[in-house]
Amino acid sequence: MAILSRDEAQSILKKVLSFTTADECEATLNGTNGGNIRTARNTVSTAGAVDNISLAVEARFGKRSGVATCNQFDDATLRRCVQRAEEVARLAPESPEYVPMLGAQQYLTAPSFAQSTAGITPDYRASQALAGIKLCDQKKLSSASFLEDESGFIAKRNNKGLEAYQQFTNLDFSVTVRTPDGLGSGYAAGDFTDISKFDAGRMTQIAADKAAASVGAKAIEPGKYTVILEPAALVSNTDASLLGALMNAFDARSADEGRSFLSKKGGGNKKGEKLFDERVTIYSDPTSADIPGLVFAGDGRPRQKTTWIEKGVVKNLYSSRFWAQKAGIPDIPGPSGFIMAGGTASTADLIKSTQKGILVTRLWYIRPVDPQTLLYTGLTRDGTFYIENGKIKHPVKNFRFNESPIIMLNNLEAIGRPVRLGGNFVPPLKIRDFTFTSLSDAV
Repeated sequence: MAILSRDEAQSILKKVLSFTTADECEATLNGTNGGNIRTARNTVSTAGAVDNISLAVEARFGKRSGVATCNQFDDATLRRCVQRAEEVARLAPESPEYVPMLGAQQYLTAPSFAQSTAGITPDYRASQALAGIKLCDQKKLSSASFLEDESGFIAKRNNKGLEAYQQFTNLDFSVTVRTPDGLGSGYAAGDFTDISKFDAGRMTQIAADKAAASVGAKAIEPGKYTVILEPAALVSNTDASLLGALMNAFDARSADEGRSFLSKKGGGNKKGEKLFDERVTIYSDPTSADIPGLVFAGDGRPRQKTTWIEKGVVKNLYSSRFWAQKAGIPDIPGPSGFIMAGGTASTADLIKSTQKGILVTRLWYIRPVDPQTLLYTGLTRDGTFYIENGKIKHPVKNFRFNESPIIMLNNLEAIGRPVRLGGNFVPPLKIRDFTFTSLSDAV
C-alpha cells in the first residue's frame, strides 16, 4: 500500500473512532515503504523491500486500557480491532499511573521528508552498492556494507480532539573494509534525509583508506591518553554509544528516584547545576535542517526546540506525562535526536593540534559498568592510530576502555565541526586522560 496522505490517514482513523464505545480511544497508523541491500566480500548477499501499514488502537474504560493491532482496513477488520482493544481494556487492571489522553495540540513543521529518498528504487540501491564493490575490487580490499532506506508516515487521532500527521524519509549506510590478510580494518557510516547528500563510493573510500593505514598495528601500553574521538566513536545507529548513554540518562524520574548520575543525595535532581565543561551545549530541535525529527512524541505531545545542556549546565530533563504531573515539573517529552554544538575544526585539524595522542575511529561492544557515574566499558575498532607532533605516526592495536561521558566532557581539549550520524549531529572531540585499561586482539 502506498504511503497515505494526511487526508487518507485521518479518514481511516475517523472511521476507527466511530466504532468505539470506550471512554477514551486513540488510533495510530504507521506506514513504511523502503528497502535494503547488503554486501559481503565485495558481493551482494541479500536485498529486500518493506511495504507495510499497521494500525494500533488503544481503548480505555476509566483507568483500564487495552491495545489491539491490525494491518487490514476494511470496515469489518477495523471494527474487530476496536472491539478487541475494548475487550482487553475491560479485563485489564487499573493503571496506577493513568493520565487522560491529550486533547487538540499544535505541532511544528519539520523538513523530514525528501521526495528523492522516497523515490529510491532497487536499481539505485544496486548502483550504490556497486560503487563500493568496484572501489574495493580495484584496491584488492574486502568490503561489507548495508544500505537501508525508508519513507513513511505516522498519523494519530483520538476522541479527545488530538490529530497528528507527519511524513519522513531516511537512508542509513555503513561499510567496513578489510585488507586481504585481515590485519587492517576501516569503517564509515552516515544517515541522510535527502539522498542528494549521499555517496556510497566516497564513504567506502574513507573506510578503505583507514583499512590500508591500519595494517601493522603496534602494541602500546594501556593508560590515560589524549584522544581524538571521531563521531562514530561517540554515537552509533547500531549499538550503544557514549553520548547516547548520556542523553538517555536525562530522564527526570530516574534522577528524582535516585537511579542516575543526575540524582541528588537526599532526593531531587541536579537540574541547574554545572556538570560539564562550559563549552558543552546539547539541544534538540525537530525542525533542524541537519537532523529533522518527529514533531510529536509517541503519546502525541508536541516536541519543541529544547536545550538539555547549556554551557555545561543541566537545563532540562524529559519525563512521562504521569511523572511531570506527580513531580510538578515541566512536561517535556524526550528528543528524537540531539545536536551537540561544535566549532569549525575538522578531524584533521584536531590531529594537527595534538602533540601526542590516539585517534579513535569507532567504539563498539559498549556496556554499562556503573549507572550512577555512567561508567562504560567497550573496545576500539576499525582504525586506531598513534599521533605524534601533529601527524599520524602509526596504527596501534586496539584497546578496551573504561570511561564515563561525564568525565569525558569535563576533560575537553577541543571540539570539532559537527556531522550527522545515528540520527544525531555531533562533532569530533579531543579529550585528555581518556582511560584505556587493556589491549584487545580485535582488528
